[in-house]
Amino acid sequence: MAATSASLAFQAQGSRARNGGTMGALRLWNLGPVHINSFFLGCEQSRQARSYTLQVKEEDNTEHVLALTMLFLTEDAKEECNVVEVMSQNHDNEKVAVPLANLKLSCQPTLSLGDFPLQPPVTFHLKSGSVPVHVTARHQIVSM
Repeated sequence: MAATSASLAFQAQGSRARNGGTMGALRLWNLGPVHINSFFLGCEQSRQARSYTLQVKEEDNTEHVLALTMLFLTEDAKEECNVVEVMSQNHDNEKVAVPLANLKLSCQPTLSLGDFPLQPPVTFHLKSGSVPVHVTARHQIVSM
């Protein structure tokens, strides 16, 4: 995983699949056991660090999914529009940039996305605004 140099990001292991556990090894039809590792990811975009990129290593028999959960402003936010853009790949492997949220302290300081899935590499960019916007997500690694 690589991040832009000025970006604040952290990733902590949330749960690890173990044989026999609740999220234990799954078995798909004729594919054998499937192991799921799930990690919490948080990053911040601000005037000093406008972008964060989640880059993953290509490995055999693994699939990475980034499930976005929430975007939110901090309590010291100014009354301005803070537009967060996400850059990823579409179904034709072309890079696309799409506005993900327009957050404003007085009317929409948070946005819940449930578990909106994206395939890495994914870049979050603060297109407009200056205050810290926090992004939380779950990074899942599925190995067969």
